[in-house]
Amino acid sequence: LYNKNIYPPYAGGGGFIMDGALAKRLHKASETLELYPIDDVFLGMCLEVLKVSPVGHEGFKTFGIVRNKNSKMNKEPCFYRSMLVVHKLLPPELLQMWDLV
Repeated sequence: LYNKNIYPPYAGGGGFIMDGALAKRLHKASETLELYPIDDVFLGMCLEVLKVSPVGHEGFKTFGIVRNKNSKMNKEPCFYRSMLVVHKLLPPELLQMWDLV
């Protein structure tokens, strides 16, 4: 379905932040491309059209976090304070993380 050897840089699933102006430009760019079934990659394709590169941030854990389920650290606010989005947490776990912080 994709005619290049590698995908363009894209923001991994789970969450991202952008300003409203970029969102409007992405909407217009999306109308110039054929819809691609992987939403993260499609966002990267739209960013590529706009010549915008995504920037990583340590607060976005797109592959989750490595944690010991028995560790008290997982219940400590300091463990989560620098995180914005943690992929692969269940909704109740995400709410608990925000309550801790």
